[in-house]
Amino acid sequence: ERKSLPSVQFLTELKNTNAIRFRGYCSYFSASYGRNSSWIFFCEEDTRIQIVKLLETLRRFDKSKEWFLGKALYDEESTIIHHYAFAENPTVFKFPDFAAGWALSIPLVNKLANRLKSEPLKSDFTIDLKHEIALYIWQKGNGPHLTSVPEFCTDDLNSYKAVHCATMFSNFLPVCGDPVKKEDIFVAVKTCRKFHRDRIPIVKQTWEGEAALVEYYSDYAEISIPTIDLGVPNTERGHCGKTFAILERFLNHSSSKTPWLVIVDDDTLISIFRLRKLLSCYDPMNQCFLESVMAMDWNRGYSYITGGGGMVFSREAIKKLLASKCQCYSNDAPDDMVLGMCFSGLGIPITHCPLFHQDYLAHQIPISFHKHWKR
Repeated sequence: ERKSLPSVQFLTELKNTNAIRFRGYCSYFSASYGRNSSWIFFCEEDTRIQIVKLLETLRRFDKSKEWFLGKALYDEESTIIHHYAFAENPTVFKFPDFAAGWALSIPLVNKLANRLKSEPLKSDFTIDLKHEIALYIWQKGNGPHLTSVPEFCTDDLNSYKAVHCATMFSNFLPVCGDPVKKEDIFVAVKTCRKFHRDRIPIVKQTWEGEAALVEYYSDYAEISIPTIDLGVPNTERGHCGKTFAILERFLNHSSSKTPWLVIVDDDTLISIFRLRKLLSCYDPMNQCFLESVMAMDWNRGYSYITGGGGMVFSREAIKKLLASKCQCYSNDAPDDMVLGMCFSGLGIPITHCPLFHQDYLAHQIPISFHKHWKR
């Protein structure tokens, strides 16, 4: 099929890439396909495409002009993963849902490739590529905005809407065998005294009952919850001291050598049942570290996590980490970046799982999402 479609070139699996790699894609496609193709179409591995419908959709747009097409997303409120961009009104800026696919016309690809040759990226720090690509293309208003295309969909293949869609999304939860046992997962909830009354009750009313092993770690021991005082004072940011104290406690005090540790915030909701299914795909005897949203700091040479959606560690990974003596330089150091640096130095890769969410989209099956008090 692809050989019969010289006007469109396809690139799958962009969701785990970064700004540097995208720069390479632009240069490559400009040089390799610029003369024979009209469009570059990006999609994820689970995006389903109706080729005829896609071609019909693209023909509505003048291929000689600069076009940036996709299913438009926007922030209802400013968010840290988008660096609080457009804080006064974040709804004005649109960025593409990669699952629906998105397209660049060749004139725009050529423009981006030339710009990237003469103007290096201002930052190699990447958290949410789809937002940062849209910002780069927009070029502070000098480049094209994202044009929303209703035929780029994330509806299920069996949805009644599918007949109108050029793209759809096949969504599923990975299952590789029997779900791991409840008793094989130890859940650590990070909290502090000021949130005992408003956040912890939500956790207890929702997912706590799914967990066989759960403890609440705070800066104050309150028997009614109960919480455990780790002897680490609460910090307004960073929380590295508390996180490492949890890792040490798990390794030295958790019962029956539980193979998995999950660390979540007190405002994180999580489906233990879905997590048990996901963990059937991983061997806890290997050094394993799953995370939520993966950020990249290419200047420093390592990736790290944003922990609000939850972090999952195998016992073996924690053993190797603590034996290495890699540790926090202060209690309020950023635990996500310190963990990324430590695991990078140990050669333990961070396994990105998009089902752990800071925020999530309706077409996804989340295992967790962060900040339940905003919902």
